[in-house]
Amino acid sequence: MALLQQMRSPRLSFIQTVVSLFLSGVALLSSNWCVGKQKVPKPLCSPTKHSNCIPVPGVSNSSSVLFSWDTGDDRFVFPTFHTGLFVTCEENIYTDAWEEKCRGFHTLTPGSEKAMMWLSLSLELMYVGLLLISCTLLSVQLCIRAWFPSTQRWGQMLNAFAAVFTVLGGLLGMVGHMMFMQVFQATVSMGPEDFKPHSYGYSWAFYAAWLAFTVCMSAGVSTLNNYTKKVLMVGPR
Repeated sequence: MALLQQMRSPRLSFIQTVVSLFLSGVALLSSNWCVGKQKVPKPLCSPTKHSNCIPVPGVSNSSSVLFSWDTGDDRFVFPTFHTGLFVTCEENIYTDAWEEKCRGFHTLTPGSEKAMMWLSLSLELMYVGLLLISCTLLSVQLCIRAWFPSTQRWGQMLNAFAAVFTVLGGLLGMVGHMMFMQVFQATVSMGPEDFKPHSYGYSWAFYAAWLAFTVCMSAGVSTLNNYTKKVLMVGPR
């Protein structure tokens, strides 16, 4: 019973909501939802590119090399890329020094998926906004509990609103996550020719977003359960 009381305590719900808000914010701003490799033909050698390229007479001591005998996958390079909700960054294959070039993910999205992409971004922002409101309400409730114990009824009302906002935010975030992954899949299959992943998978921001959702729902359900037990079943005292 003591363990259940600790799990339902407002302080633990506040900590869970803050953790969920932090993880959601980091995942939202990150460009590491998906990572992978592209398959593109080797570029021509240039003054800034001397390796893993097609020799060009007069460049990089390759004046005596007139033909490239590469076959199969040897004719291609496999630059890495990582994609988030806002930007996608790709390895620059035209220089030996490692660097990336980034562009907005919305520029890659097919026209038929634009509306879903903007809707998914809106849901993600609403998700973070509702979590921020929940954190504010729970912090006010903790202040009331510590400094004005005679007004616990108002604190319980704030607790209930925070629980509703947390659960609602979590549901919106879940839908936003799934919609974005659907948009990404459509972009992979129908996007521009210069963005055709050879292989890809999920990265740490994707898992952080779903971990934030799990913590968010845990906080919301436990807080709402606590309010139900104390107010609706027992009654205000």
